[in-house]
Amino acid sequence: MTASFFDGSYGGDNAKIGSATRLECKICWHVYDPEEGDDYWQIPPGTSFAELPPHWSCPNCDGSRKDFMVIKDD
Repeated sequence: MTASFFDGSYGGDNAKIGSATRLECKICWHVYDPEEGDDYWQIPPGTSFAELPPHWSCPNCDGSRKDFMVIKDD
């Protein structure tokens, strides 16, 4: 992890997220919600972001997993 990541960026660090953490693409704002999974990549509901396959990318813009931002639930 480097200082070049935005505060709140996932950056590939699974320690920053839990099994129900939602993350948002910083390019197109697509939200990955583990409760919903991902129809495009055929990811079943209940799959945490950390469990996504290595080849997974944003289904809207092909943005990299490491560039997703952690959504803080208030």
